Amino acid sequence: MSLSPRPGILDIAPYVGGESKAEGANRVVRLASNENPLGPSPRAIAAYVAEQENLHRYPDGGALALRRALAEAEGLDADRIVCGAGSDELIALLVRAYAGPGDEVLYSEHGFLMYGISARTAGATPVTAPEVALTADVDGLLARVTDKTRMLFLANPNNPTGSYISEAALRRLHAGLPPSVLLVIDAAYAEYVTAADYPRSAALVEEADNVVMLRTFSKIYGLAALRLGWAYAPAAVVDVLNRVRGPFNVSQAAQAAGLAAIADTDHIAKSVAHNTKWRSWFSEVAAKAGAEPMPSAGNFMLLRFRGGQAEAESVLADLKRRGILVRGVAAYGLANCLRVTIGTEDEMRATAEALQAVLR
Repeated sequence: MSLSPRPGILDIAPYVGGESKAEGANRVVRLASNENPLGPSPRAIAAYVAEQENLHRYPDGGALALRRALAEAEGLDADRIVCGAGSDELIALLVRAYAGPGDEVLYSEHGFLMYGISARTAGATPVTAPEVALTADVDGLLARVTDKTRMLFLANPNNPTGSYISEAALRRLHAGLPPSVLLVIDAAYAEYVTAADYPRSAALVEEADNVVMLRTFSKIYGLAALRLGWAYAPAAVVDVLNRVRGPFNVSQAAQAAGLAAIADTDHIAKSVAHNTKWRSWFSEVAAKAGAEPMPSAGNFMLLRFRGGQAEAESVLADLKRRGILVRGVAAYGLANCLRVTIGTEDEMRATAEALQAVLR
């Protein structure tokens, strides 16, 4: 008998990140991965560099200092926080801990690809619910809940659509779930949201036994390369995550950079202000160019093309030839769309100019 993986593993389509290279281009504008164009805080860079003297030491396996800093900054309970190698790791750990063969993992139809991948990896069945106006639909999600449903992932705001659901909608969703279903709120882009009705998901975590909030340092903090994320969860879920995660799953350099990044509130505010300004500006110029920008609460914008998939693919290729990399999102069921990260002022002006040229 030949060596083979568990059934279903080879049916998984691996996650493919945004492109980072454009052959032949003199300059590459990387707007495909929702990275912070301002980069990390200078304080975080300095803290990271300072750790070079301690590379022979194991990191703090419990990330205690980082958890305390997060708790103080967010007004949370440090004992309810678990840190991970990006929120991707925490997604995978939650699925592995709470779902398996015969179980279902539910999410909205244009939700983050890692929900389905993680479900299949654990042997569970991914189930999607239709969205309304590219937004998670509470009634649609609840209609798909069965006695096999173990988890419901809600990206809020959602990637790649940029949409979000309100505090009232989130609470209605949770109220409609059986206590046996774990609601996981993936709030990777929460810091960018300026809307007054955006939920404070941590409050729901503190009120319920079946809610988890995920956050990341990859977006607003600009530390994507270090793979650092965190979960806020009920005590029982924290206990489970600490049993299944690796003992040293977050590097000491990542913890040090994260600590410094949290403290630099001026850099965070600057990043939010930059994103809000240029997201609005780009929406206007993209519409004038002939694309259809979708409302976004994140650090990116989804553009829909009236010419459908053919036009989206043509624009994607034309922009790449000009050295501008944006994200095709056909894998999310949005073949007629492209996702554009909000970059620097120079990058957004260059992208707008190129978009106007290719859509003439």
